[in-house]
Amino acid sequence: MLLTIIFLCISAFVAGFIDSIAGGGGLISLPALLAAGIPSHIALGTNKLQSMCGTSFSVINYARKNKIIWKAALTGLPFALIGSWIGARITLIIPSATLAKVLIFMLPPAVILMLASNALLNKKTDTTKCNSNMYLNISIVCLMIGAYDGFFGPGTGTFLIVLMVLLCKIPLINASATAKVFNLASNVGAVLSFMISGHIYYALAIAMAVSNIAGNLTGSSMAIKKGNPFIQKFVYIAIGILFIYLIWNNYIRA
Repeated sequence: MLLTIIFLCISAFVAGFIDSIAGGGGLISLPALLAAGIPSHIALGTNKLQSMCGTSFSVINYARKNKIIWKAALTGLPFALIGSWIGARITLIIPSATLAKVLIFMLPPAVILMLASNALLNKKTDTTKCNSNMYLNISIVCLMIGAYDGFFGPGTGTFLIVLMVLLCKIPLINASATAKVFNLASNVGAVLSFMISGHIYYALAIAMAVSNIAGNLTGSSMAIKKGNPFIQKFVYIAIGILFIYLIWNNYIRA
């Protein structure tokens, strides 16, 4: 049992570290919980609680360094919630496995597009201002990503960062920081739901939360210190993890 807890805490630290930089931490911590034999619904609830704790500290860290574009975050938040509701409704019509298989073929072009967009990734701008185009684009992006999150979910934070850079022209460091606000809001809603239904293993969640907080603080501090090139590498890592996860989940395990 002790070895299992150590394994899960290490997984939570790594997940928090990657998630604070480029999103995708859940692709590490959730499979770790399932591999440890935790029932799926309890694993989901436990993972959301420990992730919410870590993300909270990541948001605080980015906010202290003025890396979050609050106007963009507050503009996009209601659209993300609407999109999530739409996505949840779509699951009643189209199996999420269909999207997963399509997504596998969309990820390589996404990486190529990012590689060809170094100018945008390393762009500097006045993060205190949001023009009308940014308001419109962030609303569209959040609606899209919210729908994806409600419909399928894996890699939501990573896709949000990528689209904020490519479509909203937000610098990578600010996109990563702002995305954490959406992640936190989503986690809070999910955690409340899991609390009500009783699907959280609190003792394990608290142990993992401590490690996840440490990972988030370490990752966000390094992202702030090292800047866009460092974050860019971890975005590729997060996309790679998602790619491997989708292939394993939909072709190998199936």
